[in-house]
Amino acid sequence: NMNRVFPGNPEGTFTEKIADYFNRTLLPLADFVVDFHSGGKTLDFLPFCCAHVLNDKEQQSRCIDAMKAFNAPHSVMLLEIDAVNMYDTAAENMGKVFISTELGGGGSTTAYTVEIAKKGIRNLLRHTGICEGDLEVSETLNLDMPDQRCYIFSETTGLVEHCVDLGDPVKEGQLVAKVHNIERTGVAPVEYFAGIDGIYTGRHYPGLIVNGDFLGLVAVPV
Repeated sequence: NMNRVFPGNPEGTFTEKIADYFNRTLLPLADFVVDFHSGGKTLDFLPFCCAHVLNDKEQQSRCIDAMKAFNAPHSVMLLEIDAVNMYDTAAENMGKVFISTELGGGGSTTAYTVEIAKKGIRNLLRHTGICEGDLEVSETLNLDMPDQRCYIFSETTGLVEHCVDLGDPVKEGQLVAKVHNIERTGVAPVEYFAGIDGIYTGRHYPGLIVNGDFLGLVAVPV
């Protein structure tokens, strides 16, 4: 997993050496960069393609155009709250057009999410002029993640009880999850609430959670 080891180190671990090769050799050759994810082992998401809020608005506009061309079921503008050492940041700092995806969760795939990925990359290749043909356009829901109110992190360790499902509309202050203590009986669960109105877009995937883990994500329709 190279996502938090950029720019890498040619004298470092095996992973750091690969990241260094990406950073010094492969990324400089690229004009467009696409990063495919499916939640890793601990996260689950509505299938989306995202572009980041950038200081360079001309670069941001080109990234948005690529995101629109990818045409995932959900298209997200993401303000990255911790961009240090990320592949995303390495590409964007070089001025590349960068988009990322979260296509499901658990580090797995379904026939549905694989088709989203295939259609998206075909569209992007047509958008760039590498391939010919018209874009395959389906309906997409545009979402925004404007600030830290979108994110919910666990402050306890225990068993997660989800109270809403992905795709559900939620209101600020609405209960979205409980974390139950698994070491003692008779202890009330810790409750977690949405910090903003929106659509429940991401959640913790395994049954168990530890202090500091990502618990939920609310994105705002635009």
